[in-house]
Amino acid sequence: MEKYSLVEVNDKKSSREFLLLPVRLYKNEKNWIRPLDKDVEKVFDPGINKSFRSGECIRWILTGNNGDTVGRVAAFYDKKIARNNKQLTGGMGFFECINDRKAAFVLFDACREWLAGKGMEAMDGPVNFGDRERWWGLLVDGFSEPNYCMPWNFGYYKELFEEYGFKNYFNQYTFRRNISVEGIHPAIMEKAERVFSNPDYSFRKIDRNNMEKAADDFRIIYNQAWAKHSGVKEITKTHAMALLRSFKPIMDERLIWFAYHKDEPIGFYIMIPEINQIVKHLNGRLDVIGKIKFMYHKWMKTCNKAYGVIFGVVPRFQGKGIEGGMIMAFADVGTRPGFQYNDLELNWIGDFNPSMIKLANQLAFKVIKTHVTWRYLFDREKEFERAKSLLKPR
Repeated sequence: MEKYSLVEVNDKKSSREFLLLPVRLYKNEKNWIRPLDKDVEKVFDPGINKSFRSGECIRWILTGNNGDTVGRVAAFYDKKIARNNKQLTGGMGFFECINDRKAAFVLFDACREWLAGKGMEAMDGPVNFGDRERWWGLLVDGFSEPNYCMPWNFGYYKELFEEYGFKNYFNQYTFRRNISVEGIHPAIMEKAERVFSNPDYSFRKIDRNNMEKAADDFRIIYNQAWAKHSGVKEITKTHAMALLRSFKPIMDERLIWFAYHKDEPIGFYIMIPEINQIVKHLNGRLDVIGKIKFMYHKWMKTCNKAYGVIFGVVPRFQGKGIEGGMIMAFADVGTRPGFQYNDLELNWIGDFNPSMIKLANQLAFKVIKTHVTWRYLFDREKEFERAKSLLKPR
C-alpha cells in the first residue's frame, strides 16, 4: 500500500521539487504552459510579497514510497483579508497532485490543520497568497492555453476538491472576442457616442513618460471602484506605481486607457500583451538565454492577443457610458490596419458580479474558460453560503 509523506518546503532542494513537479505531471499536455520560475518563487519570498506583513505561508511537497514527489500545496492567510469574511478564512493554493484521492486528501488535510492552528475557520482554494489577478481558481471548463500567471490543471482536480468537501464559492469566467466593434450592443454604442460628444469627458492612453500621474490616477479610481469589494484592499500610490512599473517591460501604450471627467480620473482599462504566447518558449527560465528569446519574440510580434488585466469605473459614473467610451477609444486604435493584436481576453469576472458580466455580454464577449474558487468550512455543521452578489438590492 502506498504511503505518503509530507515534506515542508524549506530549502533549495524542496523548493526546486515544488517547481518541477508540474513539469513532470504535465509533460504530455500540449496546452499547459510552464510558468516562469521567478513568478512562482516571488509569491513565497517575504522580501517581495507584501502579504507576509499581515500573514503567514507554508508549503509542502508530498512523496511516495520510493521518494518521488507526487503532490504539492501551499497554505496561507492574510489577517486583513481573513477578517473580511463571515468566518476567518485562509487560503490554499498551488495544488498539484497525481490522480489519487488519498494523496490529495493528505495535502488538503495539511492545509486545513495548519490554518485551523492559526485561528482560521475556513479555507478558499486554490487561490493566491496575494492579488486575485494571479494564480486564482481551479480550471473546470475550457482547457485551452492559460493566460499569463493563471492556473491550468487536470480535469480530475475538480472531483478531488468536491470529494473532500469543498463547495463552489464562486465561478470565474474568462471572456474573449476579436478586436472590432462588431456585435457591440447598440445601447453601449449610444452611450459611448454621448460621452464622446460631451467636452467634459476625455479618454487618454497611458503616457509611459509620466508614470507618476498614471499611478496616482489608477490609485484614485481603484480605491473607489474595487476596494469596497470583499477581500480587496485599498492600494497606496507606491503599490500602484509598482504595479504599473511591473507592466513597463511589456507595456504597449495603445492598450492602457484612462477616462476623465473635467480632468478628474474616473475610469481605467488596463490591458497588456498576452505574454504567455512568449513564455511558452522559455521553459520557465528568464536567464540570459531566456531574455534573448523573450526580446526576439517581442520583436517578432509573437503576441497577437491582448489581455484585459483590470477594468474599473468609479461608482458615481457607472452606467453613464464611460465603460463603452473607453472600449470605443481603444477600438479606434485597435481596428486600424496592421494592428498587432487580433483578439482580446478579459481577466476573470466572478459570477458575484452580474453587472460586469452583463457589460461583457453587451460588448459581444463570449465565455471561453471557467475557473472555480472553492470554500471549505472547518465546522462541517455550519451552513455554507456562496459569495454575495455585488448587485445592489432594489
